[in-house]
Amino acid sequence: MDKIASDVELQVQDDYVVIDNGLVQVTLSNPGGSVTRIQYNNVDNLLETHNEEENRGYWDLDWSKPEQLHDGIHDRISGTNFTVIMEDPDQVELSFVRYWDLSFGSKSVPLNIDVRFVMLHGIPGLYSYAIYEHLEGWPDFDLDQTRIVFKPSKDKFHYMAISDDRQRTMPMPEDRDTGQPLAYKEAVLLTNPINLDLKGEVDDKYQYSCENKDCKVHGWISNDSFTGFWTITPSNEFQSDGPFKQDLTSHVGPTTLAMFHSLHYSGEDVVLKFRDGEHWKKVFGPVFFYFNAVVDEDLENPYSTLWEDAKNQMMYEVQSWPYQFPNSEDYPHLEQRGTVTGRLFVQDRYISDDYISADSAYVGMALPGDAGSWQREGKGYQFWTKADASGCFSINNVREGNYSLYAYVPSFIGDYKYDVNITITPGCVIDVGDIVYEPPRNGPTFWEIGIADRSSAEFYIPDPSPNYINKLYLNQPNSVGMPSKSVHKFRQYGLWDRYTELYPDGDLLFVIDVSDYSNDWFYAHVTRFSSTDLYFTFTLQVASLKI
Repeated sequence: MDKIASDVELQVQDDYVVIDNGLVQVTLSNPGGSVTRIQYNNVDNLLETHNEEENRGYWDLDWSKPEQLHDGIHDRISGTNFTVIMEDPDQVELSFVRYWDLSFGSKSVPLNIDVRFVMLHGIPGLYSYAIYEHLEGWPDFDLDQTRIVFKPSKDKFHYMAISDDRQRTMPMPEDRDTGQPLAYKEAVLLTNPINLDLKGEVDDKYQYSCENKDCKVHGWISNDSFTGFWTITPSNEFQSDGPFKQDLTSHVGPTTLAMFHSLHYSGEDVVLKFRDGEHWKKVFGPVFFYFNAVVDEDLENPYSTLWEDAKNQMMYEVQSWPYQFPNSEDYPHLEQRGTVTGRLFVQDRYISDDYISADSAYVGMALPGDAGSWQREGKGYQFWTKADASGCFSINNVREGNYSLYAYVPSFIGDYKYDVNITITPGCVIDVGDIVYEPPRNGPTFWEIGIADRSSAEFYIPDPSPNYINKLYLNQPNSVGMPSKSVHKFRQYGLWDRYTELYPDGDLLFVIDVSDYSNDWFYAHVTRFSSTDLYFTFTLQVASLKI
């Protein structure tokens, strides 16, 4: 890469705005705020130039009127007012605002939306965040989804990376067009792909989902210029439904997403419903779109080099949170936030007479509600940490406000909620001391199936049909050459149909002290297809030989 860092410069034209820091140059539409061009590493545009300009990099949302029952309206957000928030040699921050007023009626979502873009000196990338506000007295509506979408060039970006063990060369979008549609539109069997090595595989964007807590960096690598295009999410505080919510990452297009809220894997329970003219404001982001490139000496293993560098940049962004650069009174900086500390124990007299340290418990702050309500909460912010082996925890960088303290402890059923709400003020440090969770229990445990860890990994996950595979998730040889079970095997397409094949005449029967849940308990509760073309619900059948 020939370019070197320079002062951040801004050019405002009639139809475009250009920001450049010597490493990367980004062009946005004026006043819409769509990203139309990204110049980096001597590549004229990293984005898909076959798309219309407004379909390359943008914010969008899906919403509906309460009476529509989520027959959603897709809204690609386009600003109507452009403002320069900050311009100096070290930083440029731009605002693209779309205002709503009562004269619009139900033609657009009743939100004021302020989309911001920030470029800093010496960093090859672009930050973005947005402020959504529903003013008091405005119409009711439901918000199903909101996100940032970038579409890198399909001719350049063919290799996708989500984690250390989830990386591969991906199909082309044309391969989906020529493939065989499967049970739902997102899943396609590749019958005539351009890359013949992919023939017979299933492509499905849901196979590349990730839990919020683990989704810090993902993206694409260009096969010709060996350039990386990465989405980095430095904090989960603005994402809905807690650390275990799964959502989309990157997929064929190529497309890379920063997901803030969606109904994926949850449905109606997590719709954000605004009623009775309530006031609401939330800041989504900032997230960071990072670009990197290899130098000649890295060409031996460019994919690994770019991925490791992206992970290092992700760690830097995480450690820099909360960012100090956003210029909005709605985004609190470090000194405007608070901390909550304590130590969590479990009291279960059927296991131990002593308190049990809540080793590796997830402890978090979210809007006040019932125990476990954080799993369906998206209007506010959430702040989570993982307790150490002794149950000690520190929840840092909590925004000002009123919260409940929640926890989930692996190997124990149920959810914990602290008995009083906690008010965070700027700079506060609140120590709740020793707190105790008593899991629900009516007596001693006679038997149990599986592990109370909010995962089905310990149960029986069948091999996929050989006709519907994703090679990424097939069992791979381990370091000593023996087959190793893929931890992502459950993501294979069509495993629900394998249940009928395994139990064609009736549901499984699990016998206590005889059956082994790793071999005899299906990992998911699914329907069973009968020979009469009917689907039957899964019926649990558990028996014990002890009387």
